[in-house]
Amino acid sequence: MEEEDLRNSSKKLTQKIDEIQRKHEQLLEETNTQSFNDDYVRAELERLKRDTRELKKEVARLKKPPLIVGTIKEAMPNGQAVIESSTGPDFIVNVADYLPKKLIKSGTRVALNKQTLSVVKTLPPSADPSVMGAEIVNKPEITYEDIGGLTEQIREVQETIEEPLLFPEKFKNVGIDPPKGVLLVGPPGTGKTMIAKAAAHRTNATFIKFVGSELVQKYIGEGARMVRELFDMARDKAPSIIFIDELDSVATKRLEGATSGDREVQRTMMQLLSELDGFDSVGEIKVMGATNRPELLDKALLRPGRFDRIIKIPLPDVEARKKIFEIHMMNMSLEEEINIDRLARKTDNASGADIKAICTEAGMFSIRDDRDSTNYNDFLKSIDKVLSESPEREIKKQVMFA
Repeated sequence: MEEEDLRNSSKKLTQKIDEIQRKHEQLLEETNTQSFNDDYVRAELERLKRDTRELKKEVARLKKPPLIVGTIKEAMPNGQAVIESSTGPDFIVNVADYLPKKLIKSGTRVALNKQTLSVVKTLPPSADPSVMGAEIVNKPEITYEDIGGLTEQIREVQETIEEPLLFPEKFKNVGIDPPKGVLLVGPPGTGKTMIAKAAAHRTNATFIKFVGSELVQKYIGEGARMVRELFDMARDKAPSIIFIDELDSVATKRLEGATSGDREVQRTMMQLLSELDGFDSVGEIKVMGATNRPELLDKALLRPGRFDRIIKIPLPDVEARKKIFEIHMMNMSLEEEINIDRLARKTDNASGADIKAICTEAGMFSIRDDRDSTNYNDFLKSIDKVLSESPEREIKKQVMFA
């Protein structure tokens, strides 16, 4: 009996110990969970404190008074400078001690304290988006092999544009300065823009293309400012080629009875003349212009020292038209051997752009007939269509250059 009571007592103790052990493990698990939650809460609290500090800084920054934009006209001793503010008048103001002295120079854009007008920050030069967008980032894929019949003109462009950029020592050895700029003159579609792109391709220079009409702005001085920024960008990205297409739209002859719009065009042209006079001809900037109305250009633009070399780009002759046909037919699928001599003779007074349109139109005729290749009759039909005797074609044929 005593043994049985002993066993029962031992069994109860064992059960009690197991129960205590389970409670211990449960409490330990709850303690660990609570410790993890405490760590998470502390980390979250620190994050919220950091966010609060950042938000307070942002609120304080937004509550700061605005700064006035100005331009330094003259640096003075004793930490002062003469500035031209955007509000109009000039002021002599103090310059913050933490600004490097080498940055405080004439022409630097700065930020001014609204109350004291003290210089507190230097700003980068302003850049017009339209000027920055004039840069052709990717190198033009046009080469001289893509241009037919302009061998002499290409040679002159190479002498004027390429060799000063690639081999400046040649001109130094001879003791002459190369032309600063070259003006391409010729009817529309004769390859003026293609020549400029091919020159940029050969020299690996930054190609900056601008249409003259984009320099004509509504407000006084805006066009001149764009010309100045255009040349500043060319200097920063040298070697570079500035190509101004349709130059006659911004460089017309100056007249006595000019309107306000004409006077703004003349201001832009005078800034262009000043920039052409202001850089070294042996430098790494070359200027190319193109126009099909040379009789409208001001004589000041054509004198030596600016556009010193004028290259006439004529309508292609028979041999040139043959080469242009060969270039554009090179990748075409042809049904038969095409008599290019006959096509060249049938396209009198056609420009290079006309010949390209003829080849494209011939291919369209073959597509219309559900064929994979082009034949001679397609070219004849396309010549009749492209060079039809419309008033526009008649006007174009009359634009001839001696």
